[in-house]
Amino acid sequence: MQNFLKINDNDNVVVALNAIPRGETVTVEVSGEESRITAREEIPAGHKMAVCDIPAGGEVVKYGYRIGNAREDIPAGAWIHTHNVGTALGELLEYSYEPVAAVAEAAAKESSEAGMGSVAEGFGAETDTAAEDITFMGFKRSDGQVGVRNEIWVVPTVGCVNNVATAIARQANAFVRGSVQEVIAFPHPYGCSQMGDDQEHTRAILADLIRHPNAGGVLVLGLGCENSNIDVLKPYIGDYDENRVKFLVAQESEDEIADAVELIKGLIDYAAGFEREPVSVSKLVIGMKCGGSDGLSGITANPLVGRFSDLLIARGGTTILTEVPEMFGAETILMNRCANEELFHKTVDLINDFKKYFKSHNQTIYENPSPGNKKGGISTLEDKSLGCTQKSGSALVRGVLQYGERVGTPGLNLLSAPGNDLVAATALAAAGAQIVLFTTGRGTPFASPVPTVKISTNSTLANKKANWIDFNAGVLVEDKSMTQEARHLFDYVVEVASGRQVCSEVAGFHDMAIFKQGVTL
Repeated sequence: MQNFLKINDNDNVVVALNAIPRGETVTVEVSGEESRITAREEIPAGHKMAVCDIPAGGEVVKYGYRIGNAREDIPAGAWIHTHNVGTALGELLEYSYEPVAAVAEAAAKESSEAGMGSVAEGFGAETDTAAEDITFMGFKRSDGQVGVRNEIWVVPTVGCVNNVATAIARQANAFVRGSVQEVIAFPHPYGCSQMGDDQEHTRAILADLIRHPNAGGVLVLGLGCENSNIDVLKPYIGDYDENRVKFLVAQESEDEIADAVELIKGLIDYAAGFEREPVSVSKLVIGMKCGGSDGLSGITANPLVGRFSDLLIARGGTTILTEVPEMFGAETILMNRCANEELFHKTVDLINDFKKYFKSHNQTIYENPSPGNKKGGISTLEDKSLGCTQKSGSALVRGVLQYGERVGTPGLNLLSAPGNDLVAATALAAAGAQIVLFTTGRGTPFASPVPTVKISTNSTLANKKANWIDFNAGVLVEDKSMTQEARHLFDYVVEVASGRQVCSEVAGFHDMAIFKQGVTL
C-alpha cells in the first residue's frame, strides 16, 4: 500500500496515509507527468506534502479546490500546514446561483412525472432511481411517524428539575417491560432566565423532542414558575396523543417523584403495545455530523457517509447535513446543488446569518479548526469544510431548515446549527433524525437523544477505541472499495434502525444540548 494519496488530478499536494520519512521519495503525477518528489522533512500521517513549488501567495489546492494561500514560498516536498498556509476566505460574500446540470435534469424529470409520486433523487454513481425497496424493523406511530427505538423520555422544561428528572428515570426503569427499552431523562440548563431567540430555541427543541418518534411515551416535567412552563410549552408541542404524552408540575405535587413514576407506568403500558414491524427505508431520516476530524476525514469517513446518503435518498429516504460554520469555504458547492433558486437564497442566508452571528460577538469567522483538527492534519477552514461537506454526497439540496425546524421534504436537507458536537447532534435529532452518523478521526464517547453511530476515519482509532467506534472507514485506504463499504454502512444503519445498539447506547450514554446565543438573566 502506498503511503500517500493525491485526491484530485488538479491538487498540488498529496496527503500522507502513513508518515512519510524525511528523505523518502514518492512518485506522483503532476501536470500530466510523473514526478519524483523527495520529502524535505517528515510528513505526519494525515498531513499534506507539496508536490510542486508553490510561490508565496499562491493557491494550495486539495480536493480540486483552493484550501488557502501560501504564506511563503513552499518548495516541492515540503510539509504544508498552519505554519506556511493561511485561509483565503473573506467575510460576508455575495453569491450567484450557478446550478449544476443535475438541477435541470431533475426539473425536467419531475415535470414529466408530475402527479406520479416521484421522489428526490441523488445524482452520483451510487444512486439508482429503480433501487430495490429495503425494509427495517421499526415502530409505526399513530401520527404516521416511525421510530427506531421505543423508549420513554423524561423531558424537563427547566434546569431546576434536572435532578428530579434523573431520579424519576432511575426509579421508573424498574418497571420497563415488553418492547419498551429504557426510561431516559434529558437534563439541560435552560427554560428560564433566557430572552429572545434563546427562549424560543429552547421551547422549539423541547417540543421537537417531545414529538420525536423514537419515544413511545413522554413525561414532560415542569417546575411551575419557569418562563417555559408547561402551559407556555403546549402550543409549541401542538396536537398530541394524551396516552403518549403526560405532564407533571413539580410545585403542584406533594411527591413529584412518586407521582411521576406512576405516570410513567401508564406510559410504559401504552408504549408496550408497539412492536417492531417491517418499514420501508424511505421512512428513515439520518443526521450527518463530524467532529475531531483528521487528514483522512475527507478521504474515508466523510465521502463514505456521502455515498450512504446517496443510496438512502435514491430509495426515498432523507438525510440532514448541519454544522454551518464547517460549510464556510465549500458553501458554493452546496448552493449550486440547490434544486431551485428559492433554496439557493435560503442557503445563502444560512451561511451569511451564521457569519453575522460570529461578527456580532466580535469573533473571527474563519478560525474554526480545533487543536485536534490541526494535529490531525487540517490546516484551514477551507481544508476542513471541503472534507466536511463530502458527507452530503452528490444529491440535490431539497430543503433548508432553521434551527429547531423539523424536516418536511425527503432528500438532502441543510440545517442551521453550529459545529459543536452535542448542540449539532441534538439539533439533528430535533429536526427529526432517528439516527445520527458521526464521523471522527480522534474519537469521542458522547451521545445524543438518538442512536449516534461513530464512524472512524482511520483503523488505528477503531482498534484503540473499540468501546467508542461503531464502524471503521479506515479500511478504505487499506483494502476495501468505496462501493463495497457504502453498502456495508447502509446495511449496518438498517441493523441499527432495527434495534442493534451502538456503543454509546451500550454504555448507557444519552446527551442533549441546546444552542445558546444571548444573555442569561
